[in-house]
Amino acid sequence: MEAIGVPWFIAIRQLGPPLLLLAVGGALVVWRRPARPGLVWAALATQLVAAGLPYLWITSQILTDQAEKTVYGLVMTLLQPLVAMVAWALLLVAALAPPPASVGGPRRVRGDRGARGATEEGAGETERTPENIG
Repeated sequence: MEAIGVPWFIAIRQLGPPLLLLAVGGALVVWRRPARPGLVWAALATQLVAAGLPYLWITSQILTDQAEKTVYGLVMTLLQPLVAMVAWALLLVAALAPPPASVGGPRRVRGDRGARGATEEGAGETERTPENIG
């Protein structure tokens, strides 16, 4: 990191929390399978990209000899919070999205009225309740 002018302890201080969030969040996704795990993984990865964006930016500026231009720094100042906001929005969508419909589960059949509702497996059979005698 010193090669691009950033001390190691600053890089660890800025990249450590998103790396820990990725590890703990990934363990929770595996352990407590959410309704939309793809969105959660995308949010965790986007958060890590947002934290690493300044280092990628500094490296690209050094490699292209554009380190003196302050306009690029302004773009970076606005871009990193935007990427972090996208990560939080993905996590919010993952938390509020309803679970996807199950593909192999029983489905309702139209036009068949059973006591509890007919499913595709028992579409011709309806449950009957005993009549009240007496």
